[in-house]
Amino acid sequence: MNSDIFNIPKEVIQVAQTLKEKGFESFLVGGCVRDLFLGKIPKDWDIATNATPEEIISCFEETFYENTFGTVGVVTKGDDVDPKVKVIEVTPYREESDYTNNRHPDKVSWSKDIKDDLKRRDFTVNALAMDVTSKNREVIDLFEGKKDLQKGILRTVGNAEERFKEDGLRILRAVRLSTELGFIIEKDTEEAIKNNAGLLEGISAERIRDEFTKIIASNSPAKGIETLHTLGLLAFILPELEEGIGKTQRGEHIYDVYEHSLKTLEHSGVKECETDIRLAALLHDIGKPRTRRRDKVKNLYTFFGHEVVGARMAKEILERLKYSNKTIEKVTKLVRWHMFFSDTEQITLSAVRRMIQNVGEEHIWDLMNIRICDRIGTGRPKEDPYRLRKYHAMIEEALRDPISVKQLKIDGTYLMEKLSMKPGPKFSAILHILLEEVIEDPKKNTEEYLAAKAKELEQLSDAELKKLGDKAKETKEEEDQKEVMKLRSKHKVK
Repeated sequence: MNSDIFNIPKEVIQVAQTLKEKGFESFLVGGCVRDLFLGKIPKDWDIATNATPEEIISCFEETFYENTFGTVGVVTKGDDVDPKVKVIEVTPYREESDYTNNRHPDKVSWSKDIKDDLKRRDFTVNALAMDVTSKNREVIDLFEGKKDLQKGILRTVGNAEERFKEDGLRILRAVRLSTELGFIIEKDTEEAIKNNAGLLEGISAERIRDEFTKIIASNSPAKGIETLHTLGLLAFILPELEEGIGKTQRGEHIYDVYEHSLKTLEHSGVKECETDIRLAALLHDIGKPRTRRRDKVKNLYTFFGHEVVGARMAKEILERLKYSNKTIEKVTKLVRWHMFFSDTEQITLSAVRRMIQNVGEEHIWDLMNIRICDRIGTGRPKEDPYRLRKYHAMIEEALRDPISVKQLKIDGTYLMEKLSMKPGPKFSAILHILLEEVIEDPKKNTEEYLAAKAKELEQLSDAELKKLGDKAKETKEEEDQKEVMKLRSKHKVK
């Protein structure tokens, strides 16, 4: 195998080489080896060795050791090409025994044999060890992990029931990895997941949240959620979502509430939305099953107030999963106001401004993305129908800075303090006349020019000033309208 296939940072090789020079073994292990074989750039680099933590520390100038798992952080210094300081984690080979709480081993001991370390790992694709100090990057593969990588299969190391009872979170990690990698979960592993789904009840909300978030943030988030449901795990994480199964909607929707939520989530992944937006996409209709009513006259279902109920439910769900207050606030707002859409021929600009105020200027485009994903989630193919383009244009109009005297380099305070003018009706007229000149020639928007022009205007009579001021206001309104028309033209709306 040609070593040039793998792009391994020199700092990682140096740490491994140093351990070898000191008489110890060292191997790259875990996810970083898996990612190298998949042609991906690893996020973390983990080295395993037959040295104890104290022996590891003695081999390097700068380290830190603050855990009970034996992992030593080795600080590597950058150079002129890449001055960034990196930390490489080095851990002794470990043996573990008895997992009475299905989370952590009762006893951890150091081993001198890499095989002991590999056989305790979760999945075969994570049980590979690579010697980066060898010329050909020799790999130890005790459980045919490379073969599983080639076939796109995820299976446990050894007995699946035992692996999951050692750490219950592994059943969720299996779904996350299969989703991220696009792998199929092997039959015995899948059966063991179903049999041990209840282990999630003993796992902390924080650990569940972290794996769930990675599923949501993957390239196939809907597939991940559906896998959770199929394996009986979703009931322990987000049971409210399953309430939508079989809840048909009719009208514009061709999917039931559950399928629609997954389709909406999937499109948020296509649009590469951030995690908070994906969460809102998944939860935007979470309140529908509990507000579903049958209108016998029109022969359809109604969901009045589902956004209000849904916002309350979303908040409870996210709090249960220990998401941050920032995420909870943002997602709850997006769920609450996702039904902002109405007839664009009747909606007013003031209504749009109120919506921006409700959700926050910083989140208004996130809300638009939710609406786009929601539309695609109904089964309609177009992202930009006329009504969405119209609303987009109205939001831009509501957000833009209108042509205003606020844009001038001087204001009423300046007229009083710098030019000693007395406040009165003349102020408004003078400022609007100055604005008209700036509209015609933006170069005139300087303190020096405007101050001199203001003194000149002050000498005019009230009648003359009013006439010029009224004309200036008309000019301002015309220019304002031109800008609005440009904006609407951009979005091809009236």
